Amino acid sequence: MSKSRTVISDEAFERVATGLVEALERGTEAWPLPEPPMSDPDFPALAPTSPHRLFEEGLGILTIDRGMFDRHLNTVVDLIVPHRMNLTDDPFEIHQKWLRRRMDDVAHRLLFHIATDWLAQAFDPHAPNTDRWWLSIALINGLATVPHGQPIHQGYHLVESIALAERPGTWHTQPEAGPQHMDWNPHAVVPRMTSTVVAHERGVDAARWLLERLEGGDLDRRLLLLEWVRLLLERPPLIEPLGLKEILLRRAADPVAEVANRVTLCLAKAIEADRDFGHQLAQRLHEREETLVQRAMADVLTRLFRRLTWDALPFLDDMLASEDEGVLAAASATVGDVKFLDKEQWADRLRQLVDHPLPIVRRNLVPNLREYVEFDPADQRGLFFALWQDGDEVVRIRLRELLLRMDEVAPEHFANQVRALYEADADLNPLWEPMQIRHSQRCEAWKAWLEGRGEVPESTERRIHESTMEAPENLPDLDDALNSLDG
Repeated sequence: MSKSRTVISDEAFERVATGLVEALERGTEAWPLPEPPMSDPDFPALAPTSPHRLFEEGLGILTIDRGMFDRHLNTVVDLIVPHRMNLTDDPFEIHQKWLRRRMDDVAHRLLFHIATDWLAQAFDPHAPNTDRWWLSIALINGLATVPHGQPIHQGYHLVESIALAERPGTWHTQPEAGPQHMDWNPHAVVPRMTSTVVAHERGVDAARWLLERLEGGDLDRRLLLLEWVRLLLERPPLIEPLGLKEILLRRAADPVAEVANRVTLCLAKAIEADRDFGHQLAQRLHEREETLVQRAMADVLTRLFRRLTWDALPFLDDMLASEDEGVLAAASATVGDVKFLDKEQWADRLRQLVDHPLPIVRRNLVPNLREYVEFDPADQRGLFFALWQDGDEVVRIRLRELLLRMDEVAPEHFANQVRALYEADADLNPLWEPMQIRHSQRCEAWKAWLEGRGEVPESTERRIHESTMEAPENLPDLDDALNSLDG
């Protein structure tokens, strides 16, 4: 072992030993620990008599099994060191200073690897090690302290493994083979249960014990809990056994708005799992008055429309009456989803928002006008005139670009709108100026038509398409072209 590797290993070992004791102290504050999901009937599980006894056992195993520690250290270093072009270089030697500056991160990752290793031994199907179970569950509880990094990414997989009573790292589901796989058989009958998981009764009890510890913890632990719940919602068979619905309802009423804000990220999956429950959860969140939660609900409003359809409409109407600019901006951008329910109501809401005092709300209406013109070519609600007269320059620019594009692809719609603006004595110079630069002849043709001296110009794209279709007939014969080259 090189000197640099020895230095890093020794320093990391000291950090890990200290961190192990601290994590076990935090993890055993809730005593006693849950019973192991798996045990050998010939060797009954013996619970540790005290947390102090557990600390000694954990340090003893770490000290004795130095090979396990070095193996995990190599894995962690390979994961976090910067990419190196020469793969034969020793990362401990090349990145020694870089690793020493990040020793806390190295030690933290090592502790999760050790917890994973101990949990895998506890779930050995042939010889489950119950002593490792007590250590692993206490260590996982003690390491679940912050809502970012390893506690989310590795902690979630450990909780899932506990609920399933399967060794971490194993595939809990098996995807169905498709045409892109070598083993695909188009005539095979694939069982539908290959993509499901089965909750383990005693494993679920232990997982719920861990979730309850997080829910009763400080702010960071409650935030971490919701990150786990958001991922666990991807496993429908675990939703009911783990009581995820009850957790979401309780955290939706959390006294801290940041916690309720994280619950909104779980709404879509919660509705997919149980529509009635998801609707109830959305109502509870919608009733909160904190600006942070209201903005989060406005951000997920599109997802609610796709899943709750008509039941999401009251949420939109309440948000459009909000006084917060962020809520109004997000809600007005979602108005377009109403057209999938009822286009009359959608058009009516567009008209209501045309006179809104907030510029961002009026700006968000312009992308809806293309489909609005198809729905109401005569513009009976006067949306185009009202927006064209708007004093906001962004609204005018967006509407002008829409009209210029409409002129190219749908002259009949453009004719209706520009005629209405012309008859209402609206100032059309902001429209004619860019059109004069792009297509001066077309601009003059439209002016002549408005004054009754011409016809509606045809579509630009149609004219280009027709000229392209006629082009081959105008090309010279291939033989004549070759003869002219030979000459």
